[in-house]
Amino acid sequence: MSMLTSLDLIRRVPMFSQLSDAQAEFLSSVVVKRRFKKGERIVEQNHKSDALCIILAGRARVLMTDAKEREVILATLQTGDYIGEMSLIDNEAHSASVEAEIQTDVLELGRADFMRSLSDSTSMAFAVMLGLVQRLRSADDKIGSLALMSVYDRVADILLKTAKASPNKDMIIRDRISRQDLAKMVGASREMVSRVMKDFEEQGFVEPLEGGGMRIRPRTPISLEI
Repeated sequence: MSMLTSLDLIRRVPMFSQLSDAQAEFLSSVVVKRRFKKGERIVEQNHKSDALCIILAGRARVLMTDAKEREVILATLQTGDYIGEMSLIDNEAHSASVEAEIQTDVLELGRADFMRSLSDSTSMAFAVMLGLVQRLRSADDKIGSLALMSVYDRVADILLKTAKASPNKDMIIRDRISRQDLAKMVGASREMVSRVMKDFEEQGFVEPLEGGGMRIRPRTPISLEI
């Protein structure tokens, strides 16, 4: 099998799908492919970086840490998602860290070339704007869930959003999610999340699977929280 060229990789990225041949050729000449190991930081909270990173393969988590070193997981990024555009646009430090959850390959585009591409391509500028709007909506949802939903509801919401339909229509989460990670996603203690998951299993809303995954039943879990 032949090696993919930078131009091949560019054409696989949704953000670049509407670029002209000349624009795609230019980007292919300036991007750099990088690989991050599991646990390695792609960008660091409170630090600046001078590049946009687009995920080619792998998975990464967006983490925010407070002064007491407590972490919350804000989002999970997949193939096609990009990192660092806000810092490039406003020249401020990153508001959160992004850490490779598994081995992750990215394309790195420097600041000057990123800004030139935005000026030259309305489709790319629109893609970046759309991504920012989607992240704002996601942040609004998270703020609303923390303010208005119980821990039971927040855990159920995360599980339902993470699960994918299998060929037989079951809702499956294939990758193991630790109780600690769930706690960081919903802003609760690990002990509370463990209690919630135990209750969900007893209710039949969650069925553990071999290998650490789980099946999510199409029913509304009962909140036992007082």
